[in-house]
Amino acid sequence: METYGYLHRESCFQGPHELYFKNLSKRNKHIMEKNGNNRKLRVCVATCNRADYSKLAPIMFGIKTEPDFFELDVVVLGSHLIDDYGNTYRMIEQDDFDINTRLHTIVRGEDEAAMVESVGLALVKLPDVLNRLKPDIMIVHGDRFDALALATSAALMNIRILHIEGGEVSGTIDDSIRHAITKLAHYHVCCTRSAEQHLISMCEDHDRILLAGCPSYDKLLSAKNKDYMSIIRMWLGDDVKSKDYIVALQHPVTTDIKHSIKMFELTLDALISFNKRTLVLFPNIDAGSKEMVRVMRKKGIEHHPNFRAVKHVPFDQFIQLVAHAGCMIGNSSCGVREVGAFGTPVINLGTRQIGRETGENVLHVRDADTQDKILQALHLQFGKQYPCSKIYGDGNAVPRILKFLKSIDLQEPLQKKFCFPPVKENISQDIDHILETLSALAVDLGGTNLRVAIVSMKGEIVKKYTQFNPKTYEERINLILQMCVEAAAEAVKLNCRILGVGISTGGRVNPREGIVLHSTKLIQEWNSVDLRTPLSDTLHLPVWVDNDGNCAALAERKFGQGKGLENFVTLITGTGIGGGIIHQHELIHGSSFCAAELGHLVVSLDGPDCSCGSHGCIEAYASGMALQREAKKLHDEDLLLVEGMSVPKDEAVGALHLIQAAKLGNAKAQSILRTAGTALGLGVVNILHTMNPSLVILSGVLASHYIHIVKDIIRQQALSSVQDVDVVVSDLVDPALLGAASMVLDYTTRRIY
Repeated sequence: METYGYLHRESCFQGPHELYFKNLSKRNKHIMEKNGNNRKLRVCVATCNRADYSKLAPIMFGIKTEPDFFELDVVVLGSHLIDDYGNTYRMIEQDDFDINTRLHTIVRGEDEAAMVESVGLALVKLPDVLNRLKPDIMIVHGDRFDALALATSAALMNIRILHIEGGEVSGTIDDSIRHAITKLAHYHVCCTRSAEQHLISMCEDHDRILLAGCPSYDKLLSAKNKDYMSIIRMWLGDDVKSKDYIVALQHPVTTDIKHSIKMFELTLDALISFNKRTLVLFPNIDAGSKEMVRVMRKKGIEHHPNFRAVKHVPFDQFIQLVAHAGCMIGNSSCGVREVGAFGTPVINLGTRQIGRETGENVLHVRDADTQDKILQALHLQFGKQYPCSKIYGDGNAVPRILKFLKSIDLQEPLQKKFCFPPVKENISQDIDHILETLSALAVDLGGTNLRVAIVSMKGEIVKKYTQFNPKTYEERINLILQMCVEAAAEAVKLNCRILGVGISTGGRVNPREGIVLHSTKLIQEWNSVDLRTPLSDTLHLPVWVDNDGNCAALAERKFGQGKGLENFVTLITGTGIGGGIIHQHELIHGSSFCAAELGHLVVSLDGPDCSCGSHGCIEAYASGMALQREAKKLHDEDLLLVEGMSVPKDEAVGALHLIQAAKLGNAKAQSILRTAGTALGLGVVNILHTMNPSLVILSGVLASHYIHIVKDIIRQQALSSVQDVDVVVSDLVDPALLGAASMVLDYTTRRIY
């Protein structure tokens, strides 16, 4: 159980936390006594723009309702005070807040240099303000350059900082600013479980992190039932109906201004073509905003009958507008965060919010060369209604934040403590020794056995552990964790520094997410399994996961006969038939992670049944399972054993018995192996004609028995242009383990995987 604060933590946004609040009340009483019974907590809230005020205002209202505990100072700076951006400080006054200080900190120019100069100007002006106000704590929101100046000033002046919405990921320079503020802040209020985990991963003290949800959701989730038609008519015209208009809000991307301007131009073209009434809000003050406004004016948006272009909409009214829109389009965080609370369709453009958690209402258009892709997205999204999403909050953030503020002990040392993971000191200064001890933890999930190994940078298996693979998910995942923990502990004794964990498993795998999508029939209860999270959480190490055939190809690329080759194919001949394709030095996964299922190349239309449900696949002829099937048939008919052979009663007949019989002259066994080798050879011919690799590597226990037949089939069936391609038997003993290790070793030595 997890709660929002210092004690045990409860699952995200579930009901009142009675035990937590009971204990927190005791803590608050104790802290009030330590801080002085009549001592109020002096809180400075600094707001820079319309967006951050929408998150800070609910907290400010909450603070204002508890005058016995808090004293509120409001500092306004940034674009709030600029006429071109709507003089939005007025909405703070309309909310009946006394503004203690107005700081003009924006250097006009709307380019990169102006942003830097604005930060510098704020740093020059803020010390006088903070010296005068002497707050106990400053609340800073988000990831704007103005907020960085606020956090820097407060940190250097020994003022405690509470950072709202840290730990999130978006995709632009905002990420760097947000994480920089996190390192300056003493306390953190985050909105999602992922953000909380990111903060912990950034070595922030877990006891100073509050998972509260987004403060703006406190207003959003109670807002939709208000009278909204009058607001729609006021901003869009009397003839506009609910769900029949678009809200557009797009900002420049400061790390790629030219591209974001082009994207904005295409967006406006698409909106003009789509021919629906559209409310367009002016962009924020970031570098590139001036060019975006020029694009609007060049296209006549301010005078177009279908468009209403505005600098600012009060947040209460903006909520109603997006809640009842047919669609929202742009790259504002509001689109991927707040709008999900209403189920309004959203089209998220470009990379500005690429890392954000989103609900199913968001359709991403990462890039566009013409307006067509954006226009298509508008046709797909406009007018839909999605389920409401509570990813970012449940409407109870402010009470949690106020209790969190009350729990702050001003007598605690101001100096931050970072919770770094334990690091094993390496006293060796010999570079060869250091390279040898850099290692990976490799896991191989086979149909029969589960193996874990410590693998060095040079491909040496330092130590290997083997257990039978359990039949159920619960037993299997517990055994994997147990074996990995034991191996990691042993690695310390062996002077091996584990860089990460690589997992090789049968089935179709999404390596980006570390999830087994569908498994083979050999591994039961192994579909839609997240392997990365439990291992990463337990071992505190990065984890990579991939299909066993792909891992065999990676092993050959790093340690085997594929080393240095640009294009080659690996075929695994074992219980099943798998494979991996290296093209232009990189592993091919395919659009649905199904590339290199080479065992399911069909070589006969009326061949035997395959485990995949088809007929005549290579695997149905040449796999260990197929040979075992044929061996059992011969044995049942008393046609398997020849002189010099015997099978104990307690031993199952398998592929190796068939191979032994063939070697001892059993003609039927020889015929079966020849047919299996022919099927594999025809598959290799198809691969040569399709991929045209420079090398084909046969791997696995059956490879040496097939190699000569495969080469014969290539000479007979392949085009002359590919007959010179070499086919070899792998010389790697444990390709699955070595391939799993190579995912770790290649990435951590800066090779992109």
